[in-house]
Amino acid sequence: MLKSYFEKKIEAGCDEAGRGALAGPVVAAAVILPLNFKNILINDSKKISKNLRDELDLIIRKNALDIGIGIVKPKEIDKINILNASILAMHKAINKLKIIPQQLLIDGNKFKKYKDIKHYCIVKGDQKFLSIASASIIAKNFRDKLMINLDKKYPFFDWKNNKGYPTSKHRNAILNNGTTLHHRKSYKLLNNQLNIDLK
Repeated sequence: MLKSYFEKKIEAGCDEAGRGALAGPVVAAAVILPLNFKNILINDSKKISKNLRDELDLIIRKNALDIGIGIVKPKEIDKINILNASILAMHKAINKLKIIPQQLLIDGNKFKKYKDIKHYCIVKGDQKFLSIASASIIAKNFRDKLMINLDKKYPFFDWKNNKGYPTSKHRNAILNNGTTLHHRKSYKLLNNQLNIDLK
């Protein structure tokens, strides 16, 4: 089971979803859990099934002391780059918290200080601490729902299945239909395998 806390303080675990996608926003979550909260099933959102993720999302929302969600859209991602956008999304998520955490547990190795709150960057933190893993689940589920809703308007990109990530079907749809305002123009949207040399 993942660790319940880094120190016995009010901690917010932070993680994001959507860094590697070609389309859609990057979404971050900040989650504050009770000190005595335990759950043997909570883990990195990428390591559990969708059905379990949905179940755990409900459990986390029911038990968490506070949850904040931050969103940074593709236009801003293109402007400031994905690393800065991921950190900005985390800042936005923390800013949505009603409870002010005493410290922050950040998934990954880079972060910009948020106000005067102490933070710890933890590589693979979503596989070590319940609060970070919980944030990864909340962020991923929230973002997945956004992409499923966008799929209704742009069904040819198959976002309901690929969630904006670079599958061959998604890249082929870009080749055939062009891009949308939801695509990240600073990303390599097409690879050389899909270029046609007509010379």
